[in-house]
Amino acid sequence: METIKRSWSLRIGDFARAVFWVMVVVFLLFTLFSSRGSNNDAARTELLKRFEKERGSRVISLIHRQESTSVLGVSVDNHISIEDSEAVLRAIRLTPAEQPIDLILHTPGGLVLASEQIAKALVEHKGKVTVFVPHYAMSGGTMIALAADEIVMDNNAVLGPVDPQIGGMAAASIVNVLNMKNHNNISDETLILADVAQKARVQVANFVAQLLLKRMPPKKAFEVATILSEGRWTHDFPLIVPVVSKLGLPVTTDMPRLVYDLMELYPQGNGARPSVLYVPMRRDRNDREAAGPAPMPGEGK
Repeated sequence: METIKRSWSLRIGDFARAVFWVMVVVFLLFTLFSSRGSNNDAARTELLKRFEKERGSRVISLIHRQESTSVLGVSVDNHISIEDSEAVLRAIRLTPAEQPIDLILHTPGGLVLASEQIAKALVEHKGKVTVFVPHYAMSGGTMIALAADEIVMDNNAVLGPVDPQIGGMAAASIVNVLNMKNHNNISDETLILADVAQKARVQVANFVAQLLLKRMPPKKAFEVATILSEGRWTHDFPLIVPVVSKLGLPVTTDMPRLVYDLMELYPQGNGARPSVLYVPMRRDRNDREAAGPAPMPGEGK
């Protein structure tokens, strides 16, 4: 009797494991084919071609959104990575020296090294560089925008401080610990961290100043670089258009319609229904021809 019970328990266990792996395979196949079905690459490429033709420029998009598919169906955040910098540098390298470059930028930031590589390549490009920010370009995204000859922002778009972060903490705050406590009461680990944080602040400030020297006198460039990198604000502090303009950066708000259309092709989130819905306004034929395609119901940007 015990042998029979053990045999049945083994069969049930094998059956449960088989069901589990079948479900995993079905889930992965569903994720794979659903991602292919919702692929907007062709539409994005066509829109970028239209933008290039209208402006006579090389158009590059660096857009980080939560796409409708990701690892095991779970949305993951995207950031500026070494892979991004490699791809952008390749696009810049393939662009004739005198041809303008238009970079459409939407990102929470990312690796300092990758952001610096992109910014350096842009600031050294001979043709005019325009960065379009339809919603936000924070941290490393702001560093890239600082390399542009012109920054075009939506009226409600924001940039952000470029103060370095060490282990998820603001470098400026780590350094401030040295002023708050007696050094004898601070662990060796924290002292080492503060040393690294101070070096990071100096390095970022110097790099940003070098970017700004393209359009500012040295004194002004180092002043703005210090303001953006010293940690006077939290890292997510929004630098709105008037603030960006007051800093002396070349900002305008004449955002082309095609940039908004491109953003519509980057869905956000993986929910069954969008978190924001709206009914597009009806426009007559003349308005449509002047403004381009009507907006589609979209997700929160």
